[in-house]
Amino acid sequence: MEKGIIIFQKNLIAGKVKSRIAEMVGDQEALEIYRVLVDYTHQQVEHLACNKLLYYSDYEENNHQTGKDYQLFIQSSGDLGQKMGDAFKDQFENGFDCLLIIGTDCAEITQDIIEKAFEKLENSDVVIGPAKDGGYYLLGMKRFISGLFYDIPWSSPEVFKQTSDYLTTHHISFDLLPTLSDVDYLEDWMKVKERLLHPQSK
Repeated sequence: MEKGIIIFQKNLIAGKVKSRIAEMVGDQEALEIYRVLVDYTHQQVEHLACNKLLYYSDYEENNHQTGKDYQLFIQSSGDLGQKMGDAFKDQFENGFDCLLIIGTDCAEITQDIIEKAFEKLENSDVVIGPAKDGGYYLLGMKRFISGLFYDIPWSSPEVFKQTSDYLTTHHISFDLLPTLSDVDYLEDWMKVKERLLHPQSK
């Protein structure tokens, strides 16, 4: 089975990342916070036994995270649903049997949780990792389901509910992962800052 994980990552540009945190601490510090979250995400992905498909927001970056294990892409235009839908559709057309997508905002995601997502797809069509804000931090599927990407109010507390309602209505089996928090606000960052900056002291 050809497995892949799609990682949606914003380019590291001050003023273009973590805007709600930047309102409190400024663009440069928000960029450094995002850089830490990106590094953490890649640490969790690094040892996964699957293809790593890294989708940048604007342009391909050459850095230490994008070694030989990564295939690089640029996200398509449109809203978040359009971008994710295009990525899933393209990669299923490229021959994948099983795909996950994650972002780079969840400081609680782990390699074990990602591996559990792949396991759940052995018995379900879709797997979702709900976020505490009403969205989700992970979505996985074994075939392209276009209805999950359109007419969803992205960046609202209704994303997970509408996604699961669609699956239920269309009799598509799905399973859930633990509910985790994204780092969207300064208070979210303060809760995880020490663990991410000083992991050896944990």
